[in-house]
Amino acid sequence: MIGSRKKVKLETERMTLRPPQHGDFRAWSSLRRDSTEFLQPWEPTWASDHLSRKGYTNRVYWAQRAINNGTAVPLLMFRREDDCLLGAITLDNIRRGPAQAGTTGYWVGQPYARSGYMKEALEAVVHYAFTTLDLSRIESGCLPENTPSRRLLEKCGYKYEGVAQSYLQINGRWRNHVLYANLRHDRRGRTDAG
Repeated sequence: MIGSRKKVKLETERMTLRPPQHGDFRAWSSLRRDSTEFLQPWEPTWASDHLSRKGYTNRVYWAQRAINNGTAVPLLMFRREDDCLLGAITLDNIRRGPAQAGTTGYWVGQPYARSGYMKEALEAVVHYAFTTLDLSRIESGCLPENTPSRRLLEKCGYKYEGVAQSYLQINGRWRNHVLYANLRHDRRGRTDAG
């Protein structure tokens, strides 16, 4: 199983999802920079070196260690037709033993939002988590007012489970999050989010 984690590469209808590499720095930093206003309201405050080569290099090394240790699967999303970077998705906080669970987080560059790419990526990661990694539960959380993210989660089989108070610091403030979970053996219905 360890060997299968080290060479993670997922193919979807339009994309290739793979771990970040050093050569992706320019595309990654450009997309993040160009999408700053679109992304920052939904994300933790960026470190001062967030868009720097050093910050990105640390991210690549973290991704390699996380995949090798089986604790996370961070993937960049590339459109296959032109190898354009669209965003990223991570299966993080992988817990083994009785939990067999993980958490999904994701972002997409502003020019590619609402084009179905993230739904395609999330479905692929959920399938990978349930089949290859044998997880039983995948969790995700988002800000209550993030209606597009809530709809995405529900379209991909996640079910609303509740609200976590002061769950994460987002854009410099402790914020409540709505929590969702996708269960391998339970395809529960949707809620009326947004």
